Amino acid sequence: MNEMNGIITQVQQISPIMKIFKIKPVGWELPEFKPGQFCALGLPASSPRCADSTEDYEEFAPDKMLKRAYSIASATSADELEFYITLVHSGALTPRLFNLNVGDSIQVGKRFVGMFTLDSISPDQNIILIATGTGVAPYMSMLRTDALTRKGKITVIHGAANSWDLGYSSELRLLESVTGKLTYIPTITEPDKEPVEWKGETKFIQDLWTDRTIEKKMGYKPTPENTHVFICGNPKMIETMQGILEGEGFVKHKPKTPGQIHIESF
Repeated sequence: MNEMNGIITQVQQISPIMKIFKIKPVGWELPEFKPGQFCALGLPASSPRCADSTEDYEEFAPDKMLKRAYSIASATSADELEFYITLVHSGALTPRLFNLNVGDSIQVGKRFVGMFTLDSISPDQNIILIATGTGVAPYMSMLRTDALTRKGKITVIHGAANSWDLGYSSELRLLESVTGKLTYIPTITEPDKEPVEWKGETKFIQDLWTDRTIEKKMGYKPTPENTHVFICGNPKMIETMQGILEGEGFVKHKPKTPGQIHIESF
């Protein structure tokens, strides 16, 4: 059923290719979900593409519903959903999403799923939340819901090309300063393009890990016994970080073989 059961309530431009969308359900109540889970968004192929996109890579029937899954960034208690999305110029759905304005309709899948959650991890354990680009979205849901009530230390490491691609950086800096429970480590890889001198980290996340910069900023040594590591974003970064962590004794988490490396692939 191709029901348009959501309405856009806010569109926030983060960078030329990144937007935050807020969507309110129409005629239904949001089901309970866990921070870190995702759901599908959809638009008919007849929806116009944004001006910055390329042409469709294939021809779709006008009534075909184009759907993709996106991690939820909003707290579980919110009455609307929030998504942090990157424009894929040649994609099927995002160029249509990026053409939407406040008041426009959209389809929201009613199944909220995913294993990329904190619910099975002891509150005493430290958690390190690693992301590139829009991969920070599920972590925002965790932090906005109940992650900050945990006893263990919490670290968010967010990598991007430039500072304007670091969505939620203001909120994360605020949480770091007011809660005293969060360490936020942003890093960019193209500091020469910054209009104002960037005084933060400028290395790839995996390099910050191996040279122990992250360990020094957190103030403790992460081990498989005291820490769970979540990784979301660029596939190459995920693969590299998984290899590094496995070399340090961490194990990839699977339903039947619990481990300390939790991965959400785009």
